[in-house]
Amino acid sequence: MNIKRIINKICSPSFFKFNKRDYEGKIAKDEVFNARFRNGGVTLSRKEKKSPEWRTVVVYRKYQVNKGNLWGYIYERELNRMAEKTGIDFLGNCNIGDCLLIGHWGKIVINGNAKFGNETMITHGVTIGRDIRGKHKGYPTFGNRVCIRTNSTIVGNISIGDDVLIAPNTFVNFDVPPHSIVIGNPAKIIARENATEGHLPDINMDPSLRVEMV
Repeated sequence: MNIKRIINKICSPSFFKFNKRDYEGKIAKDEVFNARFRNGGVTLSRKEKKSPEWRTVVVYRKYQVNKGNLWGYIYERELNRMAEKTGIDFLGNCNIGDCLLIGHWGKIVINGNAKFGNETMITHGVTIGRDIRGKHKGYPTFGNRVCIRTNSTIVGNISIGDDVLIAPNTFVNFDVPPHSIVIGNPAKIIARENATEGHLPDINMDPSLRVEMV
């Protein structure tokens, strides 16, 4: 980006505007998803909102919807500062869909180019990274309703389908079809309808509380 383009960007009113509407839309869905998991309701308690897990989600969404403007730079720095305390490092990733749940804070590394669908749970000890060589050189892509449990590693240009449970201590460097449990190292795939049932909350169990994914 040349100097003129940088100056034009900084002088644009949009550079200083916080994208409140986008943020409120995303964080509302996140709260329902997190509340369903933590207390069975649709709102988090005051104590739950003070947790490192939820505070990280809040700052991440503020960064995500404002990337490229002044607020995006501010919240990216805040995310990096929080990562020093919590170990949760997004590495600039802005590709996580609606409904993000961090099961427990601790060392979590998410490559900046990995892509995620909606309704994702990630917990401590997880690494999501790239493969630098071979047929799977690149970054993972995840579908909807994916639960990634403790100390698992997912690497490479692979596709993880919808409704997939990645069990604790599992190493995944291959494509995973929808409706699967992946377990072990070396990992094996177990076909299972509703593989994430009981692991991920169902935010649509009550039609009056339905959260639309857009």
